[in-house]
Amino acid sequence: MALAAARARTLRALSRPRPPGRVPVAARSCCSPAGAPGALPPGGYRAWQERAARDPAAFWADVARGWLRWDSPFHTACQPGETAGSARWFLGGRLNVSVNCLDQHVEKSPNRVALIWERDEPGTAVHVTYRELQDLTCRLANTLKKYGIQKGDRVAIYMSVSPLSVAAMLACARIGAVHTVVFAGFSAESLAGRIMDSGCKAVITYNQGVRGGRTIELKATVDEAVKSCPSIQHVFVAQRTDNKVHMGDRDIPLEEEMTKADPTCPPESMDSEDVLFMLYTSGSTGKPKGIVHTQAGYLLYAALTHKYVFDYQQGDVFGCVADIGWITGHSYVVYGPLCNGATSVLFESTPVYPDPGRYWEVVQRLKINQFYGAPTAIRLLLNYGEEWVKKYDRSSLRVLGSVGEPINKEAWQWFYQVVGEGRCALVDTWWQTGYFFTGDGAYRCHKGYYQITGRMDDVINISGHRLGTAEIEDAMADHPEVPETAVVGYPHKIKGEGAFAFIVLKEQTARVDHIKEELKTIVASRIAKYAVPDHILVVKRLPKTRSGKIMRRLLRKVVTEQSSNMGDVTTLDDPSVVKEILDAYQKYKEKNSS
Repeated sequence: MALAAARARTLRALSRPRPPGRVPVAARSCCSPAGAPGALPPGGYRAWQERAARDPAAFWADVARGWLRWDSPFHTACQPGETAGSARWFLGGRLNVSVNCLDQHVEKSPNRVALIWERDEPGTAVHVTYRELQDLTCRLANTLKKYGIQKGDRVAIYMSVSPLSVAAMLACARIGAVHTVVFAGFSAESLAGRIMDSGCKAVITYNQGVRGGRTIELKATVDEAVKSCPSIQHVFVAQRTDNKVHMGDRDIPLEEEMTKADPTCPPESMDSEDVLFMLYTSGSTGKPKGIVHTQAGYLLYAALTHKYVFDYQQGDVFGCVADIGWITGHSYVVYGPLCNGATSVLFESTPVYPDPGRYWEVVQRLKINQFYGAPTAIRLLLNYGEEWVKKYDRSSLRVLGSVGEPINKEAWQWFYQVVGEGRCALVDTWWQTGYFFTGDGAYRCHKGYYQITGRMDDVINISGHRLGTAEIEDAMADHPEVPETAVVGYPHKIKGEGAFAFIVLKEQTARVDHIKEELKTIVASRIAKYAVPDHILVVKRLPKTRSGKIMRRLLRKVVTEQSSNMGDVTTLDDPSVVKEILDAYQKYKEKNSS
């Protein structure tokens, strides 16, 4: 934790003001002022950091010139905005992200492995070279162009992790289209909402997905989603399994079309501040928000952190097990590693399929040097004991990474001592989208190190998925017998945080258990299965201020059993509601513990 905190603090100092592109993520490998990618100037990292703090614009200008391949050079490194985080970067510069991730490496090392697809089925890994990935990307790009997709158009990608899903992202970047990747576990309604908000013209998907030995009906979900999306003109359908699915009038067999396409596609020259992709997050207001990421700034920062946070060296096998539907996957599975010419692992499966040794068997077989995962998975695997780890050779590991949520002490120690054998640096990473109050709490020890402790607002982090409680509440409020709901987070041994819902019913009913199951189904279909509350407690009323605002902090006190210190309740419309809820909670707890 100490090393991780120190690196995180160093990186934060390095990147003030906020690096180019308004990114919510990590970054990438950089170059020295002399122009050698990845090389540090005289004086080493500390001197480099001090220069970045002293003159950030000049620092980032040197980095950008030496690291990225430009079609046209920029004339201004940074144009400050009226508010923090609204600066514009590398003005006048033009480039293409796919060229930086593919072409420059194909020219030098065409047969270097770009991707290792660790498929769901153990022992069936697929290696894809940079030349092969370029061919795949260009054919897909030309197919999109054939069907009218052009610069500025939005394209939704609803696919499981695979080389083709990476090629779909890069194909959009090559022709100047804007991709929005939607996590393949989201419901049809969640997918439709993102498509409509971004105005997508097409969707790229698989017939089915495969994960943990289970088949996921991706095409069927897309079919349901696009019923309410008039902007969709085409659905490109690839085959992950041999099973046939319904193909309608706007459905296009993707691989069949790609075989007809030209394997070369001239890259679109993009302005440094043109949109690269949109990615949807969920805040405390409930409605998912599309965050815009631009070309040059995002790519530079993603590559810089990949290089220096994870100590990436040429020839390493970089293993980030995040899904590409999240910003971590965008930055540390796709853009950061590929811009650096790395070999990146695509992990399609789960940490416990076919057994709890899956991660470590993969580390041994692929000789992974950096392993980047989530605390939720570490906590899950910890419960299975050390034998599933120690039966595999992990000597190739040099750096361990944690992302997505705070990692508790027990999980950190197990990850460091058991998985890393006490010899691997453990990088506890933390990224954000804006620049002001982040809503995260932290603990600072006497040595000056920081430990992120969790969210301070109405956002909960379930198994690394950041989710607004209002989004869950909105879904549950659709039930005709539930006029009011309030959702709070509570500590969960495996998931980090879980959702605890308080509901008010319209009238007394014997259907309480049935209603609870209906609510869970609604949340699963409206959002995703991971968002379903672990607990649903019926109460007569919710704690509200005189202005009608629900005091969720009191509900958190109840579920975390801190009711002896409720704090100021004088602003409640009726303070006696606290005792009502406490009594209901105690009865619920006794019933469920018996």
